[in-house]
Amino acid sequence: MIHFVVHEEGDGVGVVVVEGVKAGQMLTGWIMEEDKEIKFKARQDIPIGHKLAMRDFKAQDTVIKYGTDIGRAVATIRKGEHLHVHNVKTKRW
Repeated sequence: MIHFVVHEEGDGVGVVVVEGVKAGQMLTGWIMEEDKEIKFKARQDIPIGHKLAMRDFKAQDTVIKYGTDIGRAVATIRKGEHLHVHNVKTKRW
């Protein structure tokens, strides 16, 4: 079962595509561009449609999704944690 999708290998986040991802759950992700599966553990509950950190981020790090800069981390985010508007902000303002 695929729990999250990633567009390309260099992306720092994946998008959860199933309901009910819970902290401690082992997840399977699909990197679409490479048609490759990856696995790692969720550190937090993550709602469907929200982002999952695929690497550790420090505050001010750039976050890449779909090969595009989507903003900057405003707090430390560990691999497997929920990544959303509470810890990532746009660089536009």
